[in-house]
Amino acid sequence: MQASIFKQSFLPAAILMLTSCGGGEVADNGAADMFTVIRPTPIDTVFDREYIAEISSLQNVEIRTRIKGFIEKIHVDEGKSVSEGQLLFTLGSRMYREDLMRATANHKSAIAELKVAEVELKNTQTLAEKQIVSTSELEMARARREAAQAKVEEAQAAIGIARLNLSYTQVRAPFTGIINRIPNKTGSVVEEGALLTTLSNNREMFAYFNISEREFIEVMKRDSIGNMEEVSLVLANNEPFPYKGRIETAESEIDRGTGNIAFRARFRNPDQILRHGASGKILLRKELKNAIVVPQKATFEIQDKTFVFVVDSANKVRTRNIVPRLRLPHLYVVGEGVDPSNRVVFEGIQLLKDGMKVRTNEVALKDAVLE
Repeated sequence: MQASIFKQSFLPAAILMLTSCGGGEVADNGAADMFTVIRPTPIDTVFDREYIAEISSLQNVEIRTRIKGFIEKIHVDEGKSVSEGQLLFTLGSRMYREDLMRATANHKSAIAELKVAEVELKNTQTLAEKQIVSTSELEMARARREAAQAKVEEAQAAIGIARLNLSYTQVRAPFTGIINRIPNKTGSVVEEGALLTTLSNNREMFAYFNISEREFIEVMKRDSIGNMEEVSLVLANNEPFPYKGRIETAESEIDRGTGNIAFRARFRNPDQILRHGASGKILLRKELKNAIVVPQKATFEIQDKTFVFVVDSANKVRTRNIVPRLRLPHLYVVGEGVDPSNRVVFEGIQLLKDGMKVRTNEVALKDAVLE
Protein backbone atom coordinates (compact mmCIF):
# COMPACT_ATOMS: atom_id res chain seq x y z
CA MET A 1 0.00 0.00 0.00
CA GLN A 2 1.42 3.32 -0.95
CA ALA A 3 2.12 5.59 1.98
CA SER A 4 -0.11 8.67 2.31
CA ILE A 5 0.83 11.91 4.04
CA PHE A 6 -1.15 14.95 4.85
CA LYS A 7 -0.81 18.46 3.55
CA GLN A 8 0.21 20.95 6.24
CA SER A 9 -1.79 23.90 4.95
CA PHE A 10 -4.92 24.47 6.96
CA LEU A 11 -3.71 25.17 10.52
CA PRO A 12 -5.27 28.66 10.85
CA ALA A 13 -8.67 27.44 9.63
CA ALA A 14 -8.60 24.38 11.88
CA ILE A 15 -7.55 26.32 14.97
CA LEU A 16 -10.18 29.05 14.46
CA MET A 17 -12.81 26.34 14.55
CA LEU A 18 -11.67 25.06 17.97
CA THR A 19 -14.22 25.65 20.70
CA SER A 20 -12.95 27.67 23.64
CA CYS A 21 -12.55 26.04 27.01
CA GLY A 22 -12.77 27.83 30.33
CA GLY A 23 -9.56 28.48 32.24
CA GLY A 24 -8.92 28.02 35.88
CA GLU A 25 -6.43 27.08 38.52
CA VAL A 26 -6.80 24.24 40.96
CA ALA A 27 -5.55 25.17 44.40
CA ASP A 28 -3.45 22.48 46.00
CA ASN A 29 -0.45 21.93 48.19
CA GLY A 30 1.94 24.79 47.63
CA ALA A 31 4.75 22.31 47.02
CA ALA A 32 3.04 20.92 43.89
CA ASP A 33 4.27 22.22 40.54
CA MET A 34 2.01 24.13 38.15
CA PHE A 35 1.30 22.61 34.71
CA THR A 36 -0.75 23.89 31.80
CA VAL A 37 -3.57 21.56 30.79
CA ILE A 38 -6.03 21.52 27.87
CA ARG A 39 -9.21 19.63 27.03
CA PRO A 40 -9.30 17.34 23.97
CA THR A 41 -11.51 19.35 21.65
CA PRO A 42 -13.91 18.35 18.82
CA ILE A 43 -13.50 20.29 15.56
CA ASP A 44 -14.84 20.26 12.00
CA THR A 45 -12.14 20.70 9.38
CA VAL A 46 -10.83 19.53 6.02
CA PHE A 47 -7.44 18.27 4.99
CA ASP A 48 -5.71 17.17 1.80
CA ARG A 49 -4.45 13.62 1.68
CA GLU A 50 -1.58 12.97 -0.70
CA TYR A 51 -1.19 9.96 -2.98
CA ILE A 52 1.78 9.11 -5.18
CA ALA A 53 0.74 9.47 -8.83
CA GLU A 54 2.12 8.17 -12.11
CA ILE A 55 1.67 10.57 -15.04
CA SER A 56 0.81 9.26 -18.50
CA SER A 57 0.09 10.99 -21.80
CA LEU A 58 -3.39 10.96 -23.25
CA GLN A 59 -1.84 9.00 -26.12
CA ASN A 60 1.63 7.50 -26.12
CA VAL A 61 2.55 5.07 -28.89
CA GLU A 62 5.66 3.49 -30.32
CA ILE A 63 6.23 4.21 -34.00
CA ARG A 64 7.59 1.00 -35.54
CA THR A 65 8.41 -0.13 -39.05
CA ARG A 66 5.97 -2.37 -40.89
CA ILE A 67 8.58 -3.56 -43.38
CA LYS A 68 12.29 -4.34 -43.61
CA GLY A 69 14.52 -1.71 -45.22
CA PHE A 70 16.88 1.18 -44.61
CA ILE A 71 16.06 4.67 -43.38
CA GLU A 72 16.35 6.90 -46.44
CA LYS A 73 15.40 10.18 -44.75
CA ILE A 74 14.31 11.49 -41.34
CA HIS A 75 11.95 14.44 -41.70
CA VAL A 76 11.62 15.44 -38.01
CA ASP A 77 13.85 16.05 -35.01
CA GLU A 78 13.68 14.73 -31.47
CA GLY A 79 11.47 16.71 -29.09
CA LYS A 80 9.62 18.53 -31.89
CA SER A 81 5.87 18.81 -32.28
CA VAL A 82 4.27 17.13 -35.30
CA SER A 83 0.77 17.15 -36.75
CA GLU A 84 -1.45 14.21 -37.54
CA GLY A 85 -0.49 12.75 -40.95
CA GLN A 86 2.87 14.55 -41.08
CA LEU A 87 5.69 12.58 -42.77
CA LEU A 88 8.21 11.38 -40.19
CA PHE A 89 10.45 8.82 -41.94
CA THR A 90 11.05 7.62 -45.49
CA LEU A 91 12.37 4.08 -45.95
CA GLY A 92 14.05 2.74 -49.11
CA SER A 93 11.23 2.10 -51.58
CA ARG A 94 12.87 0.80 -54.79
CA MET A 95 12.28 -2.88 -54.05
CA TYR A 96 8.64 -2.24 -53.14
CA ARG A 97 8.07 -0.20 -56.29
CA GLU A 98 9.41 -3.08 -58.36
CA ASP A 99 7.13 -5.47 -56.48
CA LEU A 100 4.18 -3.28 -57.41
CA MET A 101 5.24 -3.21 -61.08
CA ARG A 102 5.59 -7.00 -61.09
CA ALA A 103 2.17 -7.44 -59.47
CA THR A 104 0.63 -5.07 -62.02
CA ALA A 105 2.17 -7.02 -64.90
CA ASN A 106 0.92 -10.32 -63.51
CA HIS A 107 -2.53 -8.81 -63.20
CA LYS A 108 -2.53 -7.81 -66.87
CA SER A 109 -1.37 -11.31 -67.86
CA ALA A 110 -4.12 -12.89 -65.79
CA ILE A 111 -6.74 -10.67 -67.43
CA ALA A 112 -5.50 -11.77 -70.88
CA GLU A 113 -5.73 -15.43 -69.87
CA LEU A 114 -9.25 -14.84 -68.62
CA LYS A 115 -10.28 -13.34 -71.95
CA VAL A 116 -8.89 -16.38 -73.80
CA ALA A 117 -10.73 -18.73 -71.46
CA GLU A 118 -13.99 -16.81 -71.95
CA VAL A 119 -13.63 -17.08 -75.76
CA GLU A 120 -12.92 -20.81 -75.51
CA LEU A 121 -15.93 -21.30 -73.25
CA LYS A 122 -18.18 -19.41 -75.67
CA ASN A 123 -17.00 -21.50 -78.66
CA THR A 124 -17.30 -24.78 -76.73
CA GLN A 125 -20.80 -23.84 -75.58
CA THR A 126 -21.84 -23.25 -79.24
CA LEU A 127 -20.41 -26.61 -80.32
CA ALA A 128 -22.05 -28.36 -77.41
CA GLU A 129 -25.45 -26.96 -78.40
CA LYS A 130 -24.92 -28.48 -81.86
CA GLN A 131 -23.80 -31.71 -80.19
CA ILE A 132 -20.39 -31.48 -81.92
CA VAL A 133 -18.51 -31.76 -78.59
CA SER A 134 -19.46 -33.64 -75.47
CA THR A 135 -20.84 -32.17 -72.27
CA SER A 136 -17.56 -32.99 -70.49
CA GLU A 137 -15.66 -30.71 -72.90
CA LEU A 138 -18.05 -27.90 -71.98
CA GLU A 139 -17.47 -28.46 -68.25
CA MET A 140 -13.69 -28.39 -68.77
CA ALA A 141 -13.98 -25.08 -70.62
CA ARG A 142 -16.01 -23.63 -67.76
CA ALA A 143 -13.38 -24.85 -65.26
CA ARG A 144 -10.58 -23.20 -67.28
CA ARG A 145 -12.56 -19.95 -67.29
CA GLU A 146 -13.03 -20.12 -63.47
CA ALA A 147 -9.32 -20.84 -62.96
CA ALA A 148 -8.43 -17.81 -65.09
CA GLN A 149 -10.84 -15.68 -63.05
CA ALA A 150 -9.18 -16.87 -59.83
CA LYS A 151 -5.76 -15.85 -61.19
CA VAL A 152 -7.10 -12.36 -61.89
CA GLU A 153 -8.36 -12.05 -58.32
CA GLU A 154 -5.06 -13.35 -56.97
CA ALA A 155 -3.17 -10.82 -59.07
CA GLN A 156 -5.45 -8.03 -57.77
CA ALA A 157 -4.65 -9.08 -54.19
CA ALA A 158 -0.93 -9.05 -54.97
CA ILE A 159 -1.26 -5.48 -56.27
CA GLY A 160 -3.00 -4.49 -53.03
CA ILE A 161 -0.23 -6.01 -50.92
CA ALA A 162 2.48 -4.38 -53.03
CA ARG A 163 0.80 -0.97 -52.75
CA LEU A 164 0.41 -1.42 -48.99
CA ASN A 165 4.08 -2.32 -48.55
CA LEU A 166 5.07 0.66 -50.68
CA SER A 167 2.94 2.92 -48.49
CA TYR A 168 4.80 1.59 -45.44
CA THR A 169 7.98 3.18 -46.78
CA GLN A 170 6.50 6.53 -45.70
CA VAL A 171 5.92 6.61 -41.95
CA ARG A 172 3.46 9.30 -40.87
CA ALA A 173 2.28 10.58 -37.49
CA PRO A 174 -0.96 8.87 -36.36
CA PHE A 175 -1.90 11.92 -34.26
CA THR A 176 -0.62 15.33 -33.22
CA GLY A 177 2.07 15.08 -30.57
CA ILE A 178 5.73 15.35 -29.59
CA ILE A 179 8.49 13.17 -31.02
CA ASN A 180 10.68 11.31 -28.53
CA ARG A 181 14.20 9.97 -29.09
CA ILE A 182 15.08 8.60 -32.54
CA PRO A 183 17.45 5.65 -31.95
CA ASN A 184 18.18 4.83 -35.62
CA LYS A 185 19.67 7.47 -37.91
CA THR A 186 19.62 7.98 -41.69
CA GLY A 187 21.11 4.99 -43.52
CA SER A 188 20.36 2.51 -40.75
CA VAL A 189 18.98 -0.86 -41.83
CA VAL A 190 15.91 -1.76 -39.80
CA GLU A 191 14.02 -5.01 -39.50
CA GLU A 192 10.26 -5.32 -39.61
CA GLY A 193 8.87 -4.08 -36.29
CA ALA A 194 11.96 -2.04 -35.37
CA LEU A 195 11.35 0.99 -33.12
CA LEU A 196 11.71 4.30 -34.97
CA THR A 197 10.55 6.66 -32.19
CA THR A 198 7.78 7.30 -29.67
CA LEU A 199 5.00 9.84 -30.11
CA SER A 200 3.19 11.44 -27.16
CA ASN A 201 0.02 13.51 -27.13
CA ASN A 202 0.55 15.70 -24.06
CA ARG A 203 -2.40 18.03 -24.61
CA GLU A 204 -4.07 16.30 -21.66
CA MET A 205 -2.53 13.95 -19.11
CA PHE A 206 -3.68 11.04 -16.97
CA ALA A 207 -2.60 10.72 -13.33
CA TYR A 208 -2.98 7.21 -11.87
CA PHE A 209 -2.96 6.78 -8.08
CA ASN A 210 -3.91 4.06 -5.61
CA ILE A 211 -6.12 4.35 -2.54
CA SER A 212 -7.03 1.74 0.05
CA GLU A 213 -10.30 -0.16 -0.02
CA ARG A 214 -11.44 1.64 3.13
CA GLU A 215 -10.75 5.06 1.66
CA PHE A 216 -12.42 4.02 -1.60
CA ILE A 217 -15.64 3.22 0.29
CA GLU A 218 -15.51 6.59 2.09
CA VAL A 219 -14.94 8.45 -1.19
CA MET A 220 -17.79 6.64 -2.95
CA LYS A 221 -20.14 7.43 -0.08
CA ARG A 222 -19.57 11.14 -0.65
CA ASP A 223 -19.95 11.19 -4.43
CA SER A 224 -19.93 9.12 -7.60
CA ILE A 225 -17.08 8.77 -10.08
CA GLY A 226 -17.11 11.67 -12.53
CA ASN A 227 -19.00 14.00 -10.16
CA MET A 228 -16.27 14.38 -7.57
CA GLU A 229 -14.66 17.67 -6.66
CA GLU A 230 -11.60 18.79 -8.60
CA VAL A 231 -8.28 17.39 -7.40
CA SER A 232 -4.87 19.04 -7.28
CA LEU A 233 -1.49 17.79 -8.42
CA VAL A 234 1.85 18.49 -6.77
CA LEU A 235 4.85 18.25 -9.11
CA ALA A 236 8.11 16.43 -8.41
CA ASN A 237 9.69 19.71 -7.22
CA ASN A 238 6.84 20.08 -4.66
CA GLU A 239 5.30 22.97 -6.57
CA PRO A 240 1.55 22.87 -7.30
CA PHE A 241 0.50 22.17 -10.88
CA PRO A 242 -1.44 25.27 -12.04
CA TYR A 243 -4.44 23.38 -13.44
CA LYS A 244 -7.00 21.35 -11.52
CA GLY A 245 -7.94 17.84 -12.56
CA ARG A 246 -10.97 15.61 -12.19
CA ILE A 247 -11.27 11.94 -11.30
CA GLU A 248 -12.74 10.15 -14.31
CA THR A 249 -12.73 6.48 -13.47
CA ALA A 250 -11.57 3.73 -11.14
CA GLU A 251 -10.49 0.18 -11.81
CA SER A 252 -13.13 -2.51 -11.59
CA GLU A 253 -11.22 -4.68 -9.10
CA ILE A 254 -9.34 -4.23 -5.83
CA ASP A 255 -5.84 -5.64 -5.88
CA ARG A 256 -5.83 -8.61 -3.51
CA GLY A 257 -2.11 -8.30 -2.91
CA THR A 258 -2.13 -4.65 -1.78
CA GLY A 259 -5.79 -4.03 -0.90
CA ASN A 260 -5.69 -0.93 -3.13
CA ILE A 261 -7.73 0.25 -6.08
CA ALA A 262 -6.44 2.61 -8.77
CA PHE A 263 -8.11 5.91 -9.70
CA ARG A 264 -7.45 7.92 -12.86
CA ALA A 265 -7.60 11.71 -12.93
CA ARG A 266 -7.34 13.86 -16.08
CA PHE A 267 -5.49 17.20 -16.21
CA ARG A 268 -5.24 19.84 -18.93
CA ASN A 269 -1.62 20.46 -19.95
CA PRO A 270 -1.59 23.51 -22.26
CA ASP A 271 1.87 24.63 -21.12
CA GLN A 272 3.36 21.15 -21.74
CA ILE A 273 4.77 21.04 -18.21
CA LEU A 274 3.77 17.42 -17.70
CA ARG A 275 5.42 14.69 -19.75
CA HIS A 276 4.77 10.99 -20.10
CA GLY A 277 6.40 8.99 -17.30
CA ALA A 278 6.55 11.91 -14.84
CA SER A 279 5.63 11.53 -11.17
CA GLY A 280 3.73 13.69 -8.70
CA LYS A 281 1.27 13.63 -5.82
CA ILE A 282 -2.52 13.86 -6.04
CA LEU A 283 -4.22 15.89 -3.31
CA LEU A 284 -7.60 14.43 -2.39
CA ARG A 285 -9.67 16.57 -0.04
CA LYS A 286 -11.32 14.91 2.95
CA GLU A 287 -13.74 16.31 5.55
CA LEU A 288 -13.65 15.64 9.30
CA LYS A 289 -16.69 16.15 11.52
CA ASN A 290 -16.41 16.38 15.33
CA ALA A 291 -12.87 15.06 15.28
CA ILE A 292 -11.28 14.94 18.77
CA VAL A 293 -7.81 16.56 18.64
CA VAL A 294 -4.90 16.94 21.06
CA PRO A 295 -1.64 18.83 20.53
CA GLN A 296 1.29 16.75 19.32
CA LYS A 297 3.35 18.57 21.93
CA ALA A 298 1.30 16.90 24.68
CA THR A 299 2.14 13.36 23.52
CA PHE A 300 5.07 11.01 23.92
CA GLU A 301 5.87 7.57 22.56
CA ILE A 302 6.92 4.34 24.22
CA GLN A 303 7.52 1.24 22.10
CA ASP A 304 5.57 2.55 19.11
CA LYS A 305 2.58 3.51 21.27
CA THR A 306 1.43 7.08 21.89
CA PHE A 307 0.61 8.38 25.38
CA VAL A 308 -0.54 11.53 27.17
CA PHE A 309 -0.68 12.53 30.84
CA VAL A 310 -4.25 12.98 32.10
CA VAL A 311 -4.94 14.80 35.40
CA ASP A 312 -7.59 13.00 37.49
CA SER A 313 -10.04 14.44 39.99
CA ALA A 314 -7.41 14.22 42.75
CA ASN A 315 -5.00 16.29 40.64
CA LYS A 316 -2.73 13.32 40.08
CA VAL A 317 -1.32 12.61 36.62
CA ARG A 318 -2.08 9.27 34.99
CA THR A 319 -0.50 7.83 31.85
CA ARG A 320 -3.12 7.29 29.15
CA ASN A 321 -2.63 5.42 25.88
CA ILE A 322 -4.25 7.13 22.87
CA VAL A 323 -4.75 5.94 19.30
CA PRO A 324 -4.01 8.72 16.75
CA ARG A 325 -6.10 8.42 13.58
CA LEU A 326 -4.09 10.96 11.61
CA ARG A 327 -1.67 13.84 11.94
CA LEU A 328 -2.64 17.46 11.34
CA PRO A 329 -0.40 20.52 11.70
CA HIS A 330 0.59 20.50 15.42
CA LEU A 331 -2.35 18.20 16.25
CA TYR A 332 -3.33 14.56 16.39
CA VAL A 333 -6.85 13.41 15.57
CA VAL A 334 -7.52 10.85 18.32
CA GLY A 335 -9.45 7.69 17.59
CA GLU A 336 -9.72 6.55 21.21
CA GLY A 337 -8.13 7.12 24.61
CA VAL A 338 -9.34 10.59 25.63
CA ASP A 339 -12.45 12.76 25.33
CA PRO A 340 -13.43 16.40 26.04
CA SER A 341 -13.99 15.62 29.74
CA ASN A 342 -10.30 14.84 30.30
CA ARG A 343 -7.62 17.30 31.34
CA VAL A 344 -4.45 16.63 29.35
CA VAL A 345 -1.08 18.08 30.36
CA PHE A 346 0.11 20.34 27.55
CA GLU A 347 3.56 21.48 28.67
CA GLY A 348 6.29 19.98 30.80
CA ILE A 349 5.42 16.36 30.26
CA GLN A 350 9.11 15.44 30.48
CA LEU A 351 9.02 16.44 34.17
CA LEU A 352 6.08 14.21 35.07
CA LYS A 353 5.77 10.72 36.48
CA ASP A 354 2.69 8.56 36.79
CA GLY A 355 0.87 9.32 40.07
CA MET A 356 2.56 12.67 40.61
CA LYS A 357 0.36 15.37 42.17
CA VAL A 358 0.21 18.70 40.34
CA ARG A 359 -1.52 22.03 40.21
CA THR A 360 -3.12 22.95 36.88
CA ASN A 361 -3.70 26.02 34.79
CA GLU A 362 -6.33 25.21 32.16
CA VAL A 363 -6.21 27.05 28.83
CA ALA A 364 -8.23 26.76 25.63
CA LEU A 365 -6.69 24.43 23.07
CA LYS A 366 -6.63 27.10 20.38
CA ASP A 367 -4.69 29.44 22.67
CA ALA A 368 -2.21 26.74 23.65
CA VAL A 369 -1.45 25.69 20.06
CA LEU A 370 -1.14 29.27 18.77
CA GLU A 371 1.35 30.30 21.42
